[in-house]
Amino acid sequence: MGNCCSDVGGGMAAVSGATSSAATGNQNDAVDMYLRSHGIHGLFSQIELSFSATSLRDRDVFSKSDPMVVVYIKERDGAINEVFRTEVVLNSLTPTWIAKYTITYHFEVVQNLLFKVFDVDTQYHNVEVKMLKLEEQQSLGEAYCTLSELVTKPNRSLTLDLIRREESVSSTHSQHCGKLTVHAEECFSSKSTADIILRCIDLESKDLFSKSDPFLVISKLVESGTSIPVCKTEVLKNDHNPTWKPVFLNIQQVGSKDSPLVIECFNFNSNGKHDLIGKVQKSLADLEKLHLGREGENLYLPTLVGHNYENKILNSKLLVDKFSETVQHTFLDYLAGGFELNFMVAIDFTASNGNPRLPDSLHYIDPSGRLNAYQKAIYEVGEVLQFYDADKRYPAWGFGARPIDGPVSHCFNLNGSSNYCEVQGIQGIMMAYTSALFNVSLAGPTLFGHVINRASVVACDSLSTGAKKYFALLIITLLI
Repeated sequence: MGNCCSDVGGGMAAVSGATSSAATGNQNDAVDMYLRSHGIHGLFSQIELSFSATSLRDRDVFSKSDPMVVVYIKERDGAINEVFRTEVVLNSLTPTWIAKYTITYHFEVVQNLLFKVFDVDTQYHNVEVKMLKLEEQQSLGEAYCTLSELVTKPNRSLTLDLIRREESVSSTHSQHCGKLTVHAEECFSSKSTADIILRCIDLESKDLFSKSDPFLVISKLVESGTSIPVCKTEVLKNDHNPTWKPVFLNIQQVGSKDSPLVIECFNFNSNGKHDLIGKVQKSLADLEKLHLGREGENLYLPTLVGHNYENKILNSKLLVDKFSETVQHTFLDYLAGGFELNFMVAIDFTASNGNPRLPDSLHYIDPSGRLNAYQKAIYEVGEVLQFYDADKRYPAWGFGARPIDGPVSHCFNLNGSSNYCEVQGIQGIMMAYTSALFNVSLAGPTLFGHVINRASVVACDSLSTGAKKYFALLIITLLI
């Protein structure tokens, strides 16, 4: 057993069998690792997109069009990158493509997708699709959506109008060229997670002057017979009867419930050359039977006898104190079940922000249209959450300001109304915020309690009606 980590402390810590978030480009690595180490799916999901179309334009003279879909991702800086091509469907104006595009869905990112449909010329039918030069093919139209917009649909399907821009430079007209349907499916073969507590009894001592420092490594066996580690427990010092903290194994992660697992018990050494105390080979189904039967399994140690290794049965035993299976639902499961996210915002209008009429103020409205810090925060958070709120009516408040001829208010409706606090859409928040700057005087102090109480009342009222909603309150303030 080689080094587990580069330092002694790290080597003695437990390591989950979680999939590395770096492989999927997740932007919340620490949170995702914590969730996965507890058997919970992380903040992202793999989504498989499939495509079909109806009423495509017929661009061929003696036959129907031969369509292909090309998928692009539009980055925040405006760059458009091609990421996928379907196969070509011959002679069809109502194609259903077989090839699927897999994309990682991130809740916290607005992922802009552009789809272009091309009619592939007959002379290129024997060319691989990835080698086709798109400028040599005829455009049948294009469509745009965000991934959030797609996954929030009840059936996760979105039908888009294909638009074809007029080729004339002077023309601003566009033509409707049929419809493209995009369907999303979450890629999970199993959402079941096994929660297991393992312990050993009567471990043999591998240290000369003290007891062993045992830890377990759980590996899965692949077809070649090679074992691939998927989980490691923490090290328990000087313990011949250790009980380790729970381990969480996703059943998809190990293959299946009947897939063979090798559980090895090592004695920890700081030089990285850990001593094998003993091992067993069991599947998750076997471990469940050990738990139900309250029985232990004797460890064995491969021992060289002559020129061959034989398994020496030890007195040491592995026991399963807990085995339970749970289904971990993903964020997309909750969306499919009808849950919504309601966005609420509260903005700091205290005098510490500076005079709004001066350029050095955080509330300064730039005539050039450049957003100030508060506007950026509203826009960047709002553009993510807006897809998860069906009516897009957002409660919006201000605090720490003095309305005209009134006392300082620590929670006032941003729209100026005394009866209701909601505004329509992200643009409605922006307009109400700008209007409030001209109708209140910045004051203080900075107090959050009033807006938090008001937000909790809104959430409680929704709960009393049985609505399936989560509420996210964004408080934007100046930290000094």
